[in-house]
Amino acid sequence: MPLTKLGIVDQSPIRAGGTPREALLATLELAQAADRLGYSRYWVAEHHNSRTQASATPEVLIPLIANSTSRIHVGSGGVMLTHYSALKVAEQFRMLETLFPGRIDMGLGRAPGSDHLTAAALAHGPGALPLEAYPEQIADLVAYMTDTIPEGHRFRGIRATPAGEGMPIPWLLGSAYDSARFAAQQGLAFSFAHFISPDGGPRVVDEYRRYFEPSALLDKPLVNVGVAALCADTDEEAHRIGMSRHLMRLRRAEGRQNAGIPTIEEALTTEFTDPERDYIAYQQSLAVEGAPARVREGLEAIADDYGVDELLVVTITHSYADRLHSYELLANEFGLTRD
Repeated sequence: MPLTKLGIVDQSPIRAGGTPREALLATLELAQAADRLGYSRYWVAEHHNSRTQASATPEVLIPLIANSTSRIHVGSGGVMLTHYSALKVAEQFRMLETLFPGRIDMGLGRAPGSDHLTAAALAHGPGALPLEAYPEQIADLVAYMTDTIPEGHRFRGIRATPAGEGMPIPWLLGSAYDSARFAAQQGLAFSFAHFISPDGGPRVVDEYRRYFEPSALLDKPLVNVGVAALCADTDEEAHRIGMSRHLMRLRRAEGRQNAGIPTIEEALTTEFTDPERDYIAYQQSLAVEGAPARVREGLEAIADDYGVDELLVVTITHSYADRLHSYELLANEFGLTRD
């Protein structure tokens, strides 16, 4: 299947020495550029209590982005449903769809998007639901969105408002079989996070397609895949810029707190142990880094492995200019339709 669409997942990275406000303004600027360049979707993430990621509330960022763009689909990548009331999330996205009809994507996840203490602080009171309730929450959310709360349900008669003509199709985000199975059983779209856990990804997506049950929302499987990629004018420059992200991930893996995305200079001058070098080499093998032709080849190979026509690209750099340039180079290489 040819790769025909590229979207973006933005985690609003905060650079070392920078501020969350700068990160969020960079997100708005990048979204406007993505709209001009012809990207298909722009999804913003949910991360809490983070010193490296500024996007804690995608439901606040989405309308700002949608209002400053004209054609790109805007959504969450994703809302961590386990923290919230299914009705409240349904109403948030009903409101967004009413304001920006046909342009809103609802991406849902169950990972805490934080550490366990922060997840506990986000829990909605003593009646907080366990992770095991996630499939039921998904079903409730869809029922609220479609006004189909079944007979016997304790909240029968409640509907998500405002009730417009359309509704965003829910996408379940995941990197393992559970989320793929939930999406398949409930007839929802599925977005696989290859950039988080690529091992066995094509098999997970195959399982989703195999067990997909048509629903009122979708009559056939719908899949995209999130990948980490970085494009620069040369392979060498891409690998140099990419070291900032790899150092950030190394520190996170070692349990150390990042004070923002490290500078390139810090990443290049840090003395690593042999195990740390091995870890960084592994991270480099998972990301698609290089000049435009090299990155295109890598992305097309991933799309072919999964049998998808759309990838969502995650690019994290210390410099916001480097991140924008990466997406510009990709748009040129793939011949995305510009305004």
